[in-house]
Amino acid sequence: MTRIFVPIDSTALSLDAEEVAEALAQGLQRKGAQAEIVRNGSRGLFWLEPLVEVETPAGRVGYGPVTPADVPGLLAANFLEGGEHPLRLGLVEEIPYLKRQQRLTFARCGIVDPLSLSDYEAHGGYRGLAKALTLEPAAIVEAVTVSGLRGRGGAGFPTGIKWKTVLGAASDQKYIVCNADEGDSGTFADRLLLEGDPFVLIEGMTIAGVAVGATQGFVYIRSEYPHSFRTFKQAVQIARDEGKLGRRILGSPHDFDIEVRLGAGAYICGEETSLLESLEGKRGVIRFKPPLPALQGLFGKPTVVNNLITLATVPFILSEGAETYRDFGMGRSRGTLPVQLAGNVKYGGLVELAFGVTLDTLINDFGGGTRSGRPLRAVQIGGPLGAYLPASLLGLPMDYEALAAKRGMLGHGGMVLFDDSVDMARQARFAMEFCALESCGKCTPCRIGSTRGVEVLDRIIAGRDPDKQTALLRDLCEVMTDGSLCALGGLTPLPVLSALEHFPEDFKRPVPAAAE
Repeated sequence: MTRIFVPIDSTALSLDAEEVAEALAQGLQRKGAQAEIVRNGSRGLFWLEPLVEVETPAGRVGYGPVTPADVPGLLAANFLEGGEHPLRLGLVEEIPYLKRQQRLTFARCGIVDPLSLSDYEAHGGYRGLAKALTLEPAAIVEAVTVSGLRGRGGAGFPTGIKWKTVLGAASDQKYIVCNADEGDSGTFADRLLLEGDPFVLIEGMTIAGVAVGATQGFVYIRSEYPHSFRTFKQAVQIARDEGKLGRRILGSPHDFDIEVRLGAGAYICGEETSLLESLEGKRGVIRFKPPLPALQGLFGKPTVVNNLITLATVPFILSEGAETYRDFGMGRSRGTLPVQLAGNVKYGGLVELAFGVTLDTLINDFGGGTRSGRPLRAVQIGGPLGAYLPASLLGLPMDYEALAAKRGMLGHGGMVLFDDSVDMARQARFAMEFCALESCGKCTPCRIGSTRGVEVLDRIIAGRDPDKQTALLRDLCEVMTDGSLCALGGLTPLPVLSALEHFPEDFKRPVPAAAE
């Protein structure tokens, strides 16, 4: 029977994918045609959503973006055999945006039925865990270390070192915590996997549990992702029913289970210690370090806290080999990075490529430049705490150290584009205001400094003694950088100072007439 794929991803649903699926089902019934409608995840080519695919002997043929009104015309155009139509895109795998990628972590996303365990296994799923169960825990940790995998949540800390610390810690209970509190502006990679390939996270967390001796995992999903939350909870129950979670997983002596928790909308809970506080039922507030979570984490026990993408990459490393993964990338940035193109971009979506790809390639070759058609002026990489980089730096490679050398950061791989109509002084103000709103309030530099920062920037924007106020702003940023307890207050100066450095003209406002 012919299979038709209609995404059930949040982005596609927001663009009437549910109505498209219903129209297809009704149209097929009227024609008396036999076909199975599969609800897959998104491939991350968002400007084509809803991207409807038809399975043919030559491969899956795509049509998009499809609206419910397009369905009768598609069915009349021999759609089930991949017939010609103005929306026909050809073989999906041959679409240049997709074909030029190196999808390792996202290899199944948009291809499989996200809630079909058999589909997941047919596409290589659970091979990594099967391999891990033949190894000693230290050998699993060594494989992750050799791969060069670093935390994809933003800090870039070597994953193998964190796992080795937890493995070596003596305790009657250990935990694996997945940080899926994806709150950075312009990011959606976590959501794509939660909704399009949830079993890869379950497998990755299970491997982590076997590696360090943990029997319980928690996944902390941001409250703004209700669809992701529902989908992942279903996937966990399916895995549990099939013996992939619980006692003696896959017939081994190892026990491991997962509990899914929904966050309460606090950006600060993306910081690992605040996340742990929230998981324990407390207010999401920063903990002092040391002790490190790897030694005293959730409920005071040794805990691996990793970003979703980090954990979802582990199955590939175990199934295909640490060296295979390490061969992608450059310098100390190994493997691939899922870059998320957003903001004023023509072709927004997800691009997974080896580290080292330049900003120019991502923004112009994949993103197609700005959606407005105006010249690109700035790109912010790494979320609301990331630096604003000018178009003159588009030759930079996506690499932890290369970006740090330009006083930027990679973060979670989000890229937000701005054209030449942007006011960078107001963007700097946004960064300070964001910190003021999202601060947990525990430390003074972040709690008070961000509020004072907004006030100083308001005076600069109003043209009130801009030179004096700019000097004051720099001093304030230094205090926040050096005195804040966590990255929220410590990194907020990054976008502010980068805007000052690269776009100084936006901070030199005309003096108000009354002040002359």
